Amino acid sequence: MNRRPDIETAVRAAAPHALLATLRTILADAYGALAVDLYLADYGLRVLKRLDRLDGEEEPLSLHNSPEGRAFGSQEPREQVGHGDAVDHYLPVTVRGERLGILTVRLPAARSTPDMVGELTYVADLLGHEILVAERDTDVYQRARRTARLTLAAEMQWQLLPARACTAAEFAIGAQLEPAYSIHGDNFDWAADAEELTLAVTNGMGEGIQASLLTNLAVNALRNARRAGIGIADQAALADQALYDQHRGASHVSTLLLRFELATGRVGVVDAGSPQLWLQRGRTVRRMELEAQLPLGMFEESHYTVQEFHVEPGDRLLLLSDGVYEAVSPMGESYGERALARSIQSTRLLPAATVPRAMLGELAEYRVTDTLDDALVVCLDWFGRQDGTTG
Repeated sequence: MNRRPDIETAVRAAAPHALLATLRTILADAYGALAVDLYLADYGLRVLKRLDRLDGEEEPLSLHNSPEGRAFGSQEPREQVGHGDAVDHYLPVTVRGERLGILTVRLPAARSTPDMVGELTYVADLLGHEILVAERDTDVYQRARRTARLTLAAEMQWQLLPARACTAAEFAIGAQLEPAYSIHGDNFDWAADAEELTLAVTNGMGEGIQASLLTNLAVNALRNARRAGIGIADQAALADQALYDQHRGASHVSTLLLRFELATGRVGVVDAGSPQLWLQRGRTVRRMELEAQLPLGMFEESHYTVQEFHVEPGDRLLLLSDGVYEAVSPMGESYGERALARSIQSTRLLPAATVPRAMLGELAEYRVTDTLDDALVVCLDWFGRQDGTTG
């Protein structure tokens, strides 16, 4: 049984807001599906929300204590027998490492076979790609991800982000911002091609809309320079000039810029402010000591230089904003390097996509309140180019 071409044609032809309704019809006709639902992960990566249920109609599902949540965490299809002789299938909806949610399909037991699981896994993968395309034309999926209203600053920041995870042959990235529904100044960005990966973490000074506007200008200035094929030192210089021209030094942005050569593992880095870089190699964890340079926009025509180091297969890099390492406990103790090293060690067996959420969960238990400064964690696992090709 393989009805993939018909399913793909129907889903691609569906109205952007009607992907799930289309799937329900076609899976019922093609595979005898008794029920089809889509659960999307919320902005805080804490719960799964059913797509077509109104707020308050039912409680979101836990990412930790539900079959759907366990499938989301493992990123493996799961099934559960129940509802008479029917079987519920839980299928991760993921696009290039970005975990969107879970597709659930209830089938008669007689139709629940390994081949059928393969067909449904394909459908979940197709759905993920179509959601990303559909989001250009509808708010349905973004509304479904919210357990509360986003502040305007948070809305601006989330729209600026590339994704919360990305995987390739040479690397895997995961990132998360907190407080997810009221962030203002912290941000991350990345882009990769056949030869290199560029990764940036930014932290605009101030609070609320002003911090978000400042970060938006910085990120777009960096992207503009990057897309012109300019190296990271000149990316920093051009963004610095754009910020200074706008604010005349009254506002600035702390930035950490990295460029990875995919074929060699050589890394160039520009440290222009407060974000920290940590390296885990085997069981050794240490903060990378970098040459501190001026934040972007502080002075006119600042000059930036690139430092270099190498990553090896199996290395893990953590990029952290000051909202992480400067967090303060109720006793007035700074989170500091010792606590950070413990947190990095305790998450070493987790995949990159889940490390930031785990570390920020530990941080939330440590600090005074979740409403303090933005906190950002980006995790990059380096695999390297195993076959020695150059792209």
